[in-house]
Amino acid sequence: MSDRIVRASVWGTACFAALAALAAATDAGPIVVVSVVVDLLLFAAGCAAFVVTLVRVAERSRREEITLPGVWWLSGSAPSAVRRALLWSFGAEVAVGIATASARPFTGLAFGVLAPVYGLGLVGLWAARMGSFPPRV
Repeated sequence: MSDRIVRASVWGTACFAALAALAAATDAGPIVVVSVVVDLLLFAAGCAAFVVTLVRVAERSRREEITLPGVWWLSGSAPSAVRRALLWSFGAEVAVGIATASARPFTGLAFGVLAPVYGLGLVGLWAARMGSFPPRV
């Protein structure tokens, strides 16, 4: 499961970045529309991941000491390779979203600022499913 979450995060980020860069460079109508659709799909998937994360973390908190940094930043709850991949993916989404929205602020590229919800949602989803937390005292 963890590999699928990491792969989904990396591939979603790559798709978002490629489309956003292409839309910002060409400003072609159909490409901007596809970019907006991808932005909204990533946002919706990220929202769903947040809901699943909160439900799973609430259930796990009965048995384990769940921490906010452990869930949302994978601090102490994930191997460094997983943490690095998920947080770099999230960081890239933030950077690309802000850069492309700043390049063309009053166009469909402004929807790119919604895409990082996907990356952060998958960080939380990984922690909720696979994160290691100490037992509750």
